[in-house]
Amino acid sequence: MKVPYLAFEHVTKRFGALDVVDPPFSLEIDRREFVVFLGPSGCGKTTLMRMVGGLETLSNGQIKLDGFPLGKPDHRRGMVSQSYSTFPWLTVGENVAYGMRYRNDISKSEKRDRRDHYVNLVGLADFADTFPNRVSGGMRQRIAIARALAAGSEILLMDEPFGALDAQRREVLQVELRRIQRDDAKTIVFVTHDVEEAVFLADRIVVFSKRPARVLSVVDVAGTLGSERDLALRDSEAFFRLRTEVLQMVRASASEVA
Repeated sequence: MKVPYLAFEHVTKRFGALDVVDPPFSLEIDRREFVVFLGPSGCGKTTLMRMVGGLETLSNGQIKLDGFPLGKPDHRRGMVSQSYSTFPWLTVGENVAYGMRYRNDISKSEKRDRRDHYVNLVGLADFADTFPNRVSGGMRQRIAIARALAAGSEILLMDEPFGALDAQRREVLQVELRRIQRDDAKTIVFVTHDVEEAVFLADRIVVFSKRPARVLSVVDVAGTLGSERDLALRDSEAFFRLRTEVLQMVRASASEVA
């Protein structure tokens, strides 16, 4: 029997008397899949992602990677948040290399090669010796992505990473992220409350209700839109129909709670 790559098995989470994830949450994610957790702010989707990263404990259940329960944070899981998490005293290249500082299993030359590879992959080769205060917010987010990848992360955990960007930079980085994921064959779990962003990025969308997190639907986006994404897709009838369908799910949940 095939072992799921990333599996949530009957996971619940409560903070004191507050239920955040309940009823139990179960989901299987394939290797190299792009899964988006979509739901209103405060519904529990970020808590679920942080549990994958080892930053929150589970109240019940298990999360497994390749069949083995996950524990404390390690280099296999890289996190990228909304804030521009760069070190201003380090250059772009040094910021990317920083994610490998505790990797004693790879040589200095390998670290240098990995740094150069991921700086190139995110399109920042011309800025490798530049300090972060000299580049745009979108570029700083690309630095954070490259740092997580260079550290050896198999899974990227992304918590509304484009939320603070203007609309144009956000669209460009969404296209870039799909390209990076394809070129580097990574698994991504992405958290957002933006329906259009979710439909554009995801292979599958997990739509959550308000807290406590309850799964309303799992939407097979790739089955409808395919795996290739470009900005022209946003103007297609298929994209518009699917976006409207997902938006209605979110609105129905809000009305139900109200």
